[in-house]
Amino acid sequence: MLSAPEHPAALVGHSYGACVCLLAALIRPSRVRALALYEPTLFSLLDGETERPNEADGVRDVVVAAASALDDGQPERAAERFIDYWMGPGSWRSMPEPHKPPVAAAMKAVRRWGHALFAERTPLEAFRSLDLPVLYMLGKRSTASALGVARLLAAVLPRVHVIEFDDLGHMGPVTHSHLVNEAVERFLTATLP
Repeated sequence: MLSAPEHPAALVGHSYGACVCLLAALIRPSRVRALALYEPTLFSLLDGETERPNEADGVRDVVVAAASALDDGQPERAAERFIDYWMGPGSWRSMPEPHKPPVAAAMKAVRRWGHALFAERTPLEAFRSLDLPVLYMLGKRSTASALGVARLLAAVLPRVHVIEFDDLGHMGPVTHSHLVNEAVERFLTATLP
């Protein structure tokens, strides 16, 4: 899509998908006309700003714990650590039973996720070059790691509009899709011709 000669695109993403949107805009800025992002997980930015310990330690610890649980043959325990980190304590236990097996099975990728979250070496200052409208959404109940990335990116993106949802966390686009979708629609309507 970004290589097509037609009109530039508006990209919308959540979590790792929001990272992909940001990096795509850096690689092909002429092909992107706006970004709507919900808590991009560029945790390497936190490591670039401050040596450990830092705000990224929570997610780093969860990735290590989940990988250890997988090594012990306990994918459900890995999923519980991961889900409870992002959605709050007890979230895994309250998840409907039919949803648990596919989530636990997906945990086999946790080391690759961790690598992707921490190995991206684009410096914070590079995002200053993104001279396009950016909607940056975050939940006030989110993790320190996600809020730390928001603090950094909101300070350097030149045309950023930040929306904080009082009662949402990192999974706001899943748990409260109507609120997030309304914000994205308002932004795109106001921004795009």
